Order: sequence, then structure tokens, then C-alpha cells
Amino acid sequence: MTAPSVAKTEAGWITPVELTALGAIWGGSFLFMRIAAPDFGPVGLVEVRIVLGALSLMPFLWRARQAITGALWLRLAIVGVMNSAIPFTLFAWGAERAPAGIGAIANSMTPLFTALVAFAVWREAISMTRAIALIVGLIGVVILASDRVSGSNVMLAAIAGTVASLCYGVAANLTKRWLSTIPPAAAVAGTQTCAAILLAPLAFVNLPTAPVPLRSWLCAAALGILCTGIAYALLFRLIARVGAARAITCTYLIPLFGVGWAWLFLNEVPSATMAIAGVLILGSVIVSQREAR
Repeated sequence: MTAPSVAKTEAGWITPVELTALGAIWGGSFLFMRIAAPDFGPVGLVEVRIVLGALSLMPFLWRARQAITGALWLRLAIVGVMNSAIPFTLFAWGAERAPAGIGAIANSMTPLFTALVAFAVWREAISMTRAIALIVGLIGVVILASDRVSGSNVMLAAIAGTVASLCYGVAANLTKRWLSTIPPAAAVAGTQTCAAILLAPLAFVNLPTAPVPLRSWLCAAALGILCTGIAYALLFRLIARVGAARAITCTYLIPLFGVGWAWLFLNEVPSATMAIAGVLILGSVIVSQREAR
């Protein structure tokens, strides 16, 4: 067997494994936030997560340091706020109040919001199919927010997760237009570093008032090192091998793993409302992504 054939065979089995692993890791982030947020507080937890994530990716930023100008640092800071500081805090705030699956399902709206922001701000064309998919996805969010079986704070958590996904959509468009001159891993490291610096004063005034248990520290470490550093490195490896369009399909698995991990480890049984909302949102995202490709 020739070397190209060997590489093709390896890619044939390793790509689905890595896609599944990435979905499992990012789905697990909602479990970790659900456990650690009550002890750290949302802002404190996010600060720990971002700092550890930035440190994990710092070698990539160091290698690209000569290409980063003062103007680019400003852009990195803006993207860092929209892609990390605000959405991470909103998801952690929601995880403190509602089952982990709520945030995981709301997170699925990110691709739809990315298309919507591109259309609304930069006038990128949006097909009728994608427009209908967006409407169906928003209906799914409304259904998710109406869930009373899972707790009285589900509506607020669903709204927080939806706004966080909108922030991701804005950040994705800004990243595409502003940060294409540096390697993706360096861009992520730069945005994480800026977000950590900007969020630090708010985290300082929201320090935990009681000792944080070891379990929560381990979850915070997993959020920073595993769900940020390692996960992004894995994502860029996938993009290099199979392209961005296929690599991003791992997002289809995030709500499934998010709900599954919470069910397995926290006994948070998904309600019928969550299931219906998840099907509507995930289905609309799949249709939208296929239409885009």
C-alpha cells in the first residue's frame, strides 16, 4: 500500500473519532460549568477557564508575535470579549440556575446566528431555506424557554444561552474579517489572553466567599485545559485535514453529549420539552449547514 493510501485510510477512521471526541469535550463543558459555577460564581469560573485556556495556547501566540500589531491587538480584544468573556459568563450563569442540557441545546443556535449576523451587518446573501431554518431554530428556543418541568429558572438560562450564541455568531464574523492574517491557533490564544485581562477586574470583585472544593477546581481546570486548549488544537487539526465545513459538524454532537453527560453524572433527566426543542434547533442547524455547503 502506498503512503497516500495509508494516509487516506487513517483519515477515514480517525476523522470520525476526532469529531466525536470534540463533540464530547465541548458537550462536557456544560457539565463542568454546572458543577463548578455555584462554587466559583460565573465570573470567577470563567476567569479561571480563560486564563488556563490562554496559557495552554500561548506557544501559538508566541510564534506569531511579530505579526501582531497594535491595531490587531485591539481587534483581538474585541473578539475576545464577544467570543469568550461574555458568552462564557452567560453560559456559566445559566448553568448555575438550570440543567446543563439547557445551555448545550441553546448553544446549537450559533451557526444560525452566524448566518444571520452576516446577512444583517455585512449583507451576505441568505437563502430562503436558511431563513426558514433560522425561524424554526428560534421557535425551538421559545419552546426550550417554556420548559417548566426542569425548573423555574429555565427561561432565564435559555435566554442567556441564546444571547451567548448570538455573541458567538458576531465573533465568528469578526474573526473571519479581522484575524485572517495570523494563524487560527494564535488568534484564539490572543483573544483568550485579551479576554482574561479585561475580565480580571470583574473577577476580582466577585471572588468566592467560601473555599472552593477540589471537584470544582478540577472542573475549572478541565474547562480551561481540555475544553479550550486541547479542544481548539484538535479542531485546527481537523480543519487542516478535512476542511472547516466538515470539521464544524462536531457542533451537531454538542447538545447530545451535553444532555447525555448531565443525565449520566448529575441525574438531570431531559424533559420532553427539551427533546422537542433540541430536535427543532439541531434539525434547523443541519439543514442550514447543508444549504450553505
